[in-house]
Amino acid sequence: MSKRSINGSDFTAMALLGAEYLERNVDRVNSLNVFPVPDGDTGTNMNLTIVSGVRELRNKPSAHLGKAAEALSKGLLMGARGNSGVILSQLFRGFAKSLGSLEEAGTQQIAAAFQNGVDMAYKAVVKPVEGTILTVAKEAAKHAVQYARRTSDVVELMTEIHAKANEALQRTPDLLPVLKQVGVVDSGGQGLVFIYEGFVHHLTHSGTIQEKVFAFPSEAAARPASVPRPAAPVSAQSRLATEDIEFLYDMEFFINRKISGKAVPFFNEYAFKKALEKDGDSILVIADDDIIKVHVHSRKPGDVLNLAIAYGELTDFHILNMREQHRDLLEQEAAAVPFAPVAEYALAGEISSTELLAGPSAQVVAPEKLHELAPFGIVAVALGEGIANIFLSNEVDIVLSGGQTMNPSTEDFVNAIESLPAEHIYLLPNNSNIILAAEQAAELSGRQVTVIPTKTIPQGLAAILSFKEEESAERNAAWMKSAAEQVVSGQVTQAVRNTSIDGVDIQEGDYMGIKEKTIVSSKPSLLEACQLLMAAMVEDGGELLTVLTGEDAKEADTKMLCEWIEEAYPDVELEVHVGGQPLYPYLFALE
Repeated sequence: MSKRSINGSDFTAMALLGAEYLERNVDRVNSLNVFPVPDGDTGTNMNLTIVSGVRELRNKPSAHLGKAAEALSKGLLMGARGNSGVILSQLFRGFAKSLGSLEEAGTQQIAAAFQNGVDMAYKAVVKPVEGTILTVAKEAAKHAVQYARRTSDVVELMTEIHAKANEALQRTPDLLPVLKQVGVVDSGGQGLVFIYEGFVHHLTHSGTIQEKVFAFPSEAAARPASVPRPAAPVSAQSRLATEDIEFLYDMEFFINRKISGKAVPFFNEYAFKKALEKDGDSILVIADDDIIKVHVHSRKPGDVLNLAIAYGELTDFHILNMREQHRDLLEQEAAAVPFAPVAEYALAGEISSTELLAGPSAQVVAPEKLHELAPFGIVAVALGEGIANIFLSNEVDIVLSGGQTMNPSTEDFVNAIESLPAEHIYLLPNNSNIILAAEQAAELSGRQVTVIPTKTIPQGLAAILSFKEEESAERNAAWMKSAAEQVVSGQVTQAVRNTSIDGVDIQEGDYMGIKEKTIVSSKPSLLEACQLLMAAMVEDGGELLTVLTGEDAKEADTKMLCEWIEEAYPDVELEVHVGGQPLYPYLFALE
């Protein structure tokens, strides 16, 4: 079977089957995680990312290849989770941009699109590492460009791309020593190979995918939900008089420039924002090709709509009276009703493409004088009620539930950013696998956002404790980054398989002590694993040790551990807090 070109319908079927192939093999991809920790989640992150892309693609079906690729790209972009998910979204973002104007494409155009995706993905990563999904994509795209010069058969080309990707995958241990040491290939690269395998399967069979409902994972359980902010920290809004809310209408809507039925003028984003500023503030405008998202707090909602309608058809209106909401808030606080979550992110069933881009409306409406009332806003990621409460009691406005597993998506961060009434917003990912999604959200939001690249919960706590609201955004960013770099992080969890890493023999069920990213101990005894971890952590000094107990930590074990620490390191001050984190009985922070 041969095929000289593909169109949007072909690509949609390829993407659906690629997503299905990945979904079938999620556990296999997760099992390739280098560390034998119980929350290795590369497969889960990639699967949830492509689910978001496929949902957008199915909501916006098109026989036009460029439009179909763009739909997948938008869904991937907003649903991206973890480093692997963000890289996957960038690969297909570049792919879509290369094919944007084409109804169908032949081999050379397809090969060029794969190469453009690789170029965009490498640019998105500050320090690209070879032996990862990047290498697999790069080698496959390079081969595609060369092979496309001697074939006009798309089926043959895609078969070669898949074969080359798999070949590059098998070589990843030669490029990344830790993979060879553990005896696995790169997990992200394996996920990409499964997607390409689905592409090939569609092309080499009947040419049409069987009609079936794609089995989306349940996102209600897997998708991060914001942690409610307690009543006390939000009492600042109660100090605002309701009548002082000047720009009382909170407006959010979309301008669809394609379905207006008439020619629309060039959209000058700067001029549009300046016009909104005349009678409004808290302005957010995100222009994404044919869709423009608008958020503004305004005195004159009619004027806003009249201004916007010139640029296209208006859809998905949300207009709220913030004075009314403020009165309700005052009544809630007076009655000591627990404050509602800042935003609700759980999804149920199918959602429209517009809803996917927009996310839910914020449940908290800001006072309007942002520069007077909220110069800063802070979003942190954490898992465990105790840890979340520590962040919330130390200047953090929103805590997104997530960590090594259940990574928040780009969309979750964008929604959180949009809901915050602040001039400058800080994001604390608190996990190295979440930093890229946070950075992508900061870029998409159009707001003043700084990502503090915290890689662990202890780094995030150190960063937030160094924050000073009276200082400038630049100084705070510098101090928070510096504080995060000074803390030594440790954690203990149980191994899920037998392996050997850096000379440490690990047996399934052992307790592993992990200092930063290095496994330094593996013992059947939890206390012994902690003792060896402490010895590795304090070898460079330290004055304050903070212990965060997990949901599985036993009181007797904690007592024994603390008594041992006080005896072994009498010069180190010890603090113990209930963290409530799953899977990790203890987290340690040494300063």
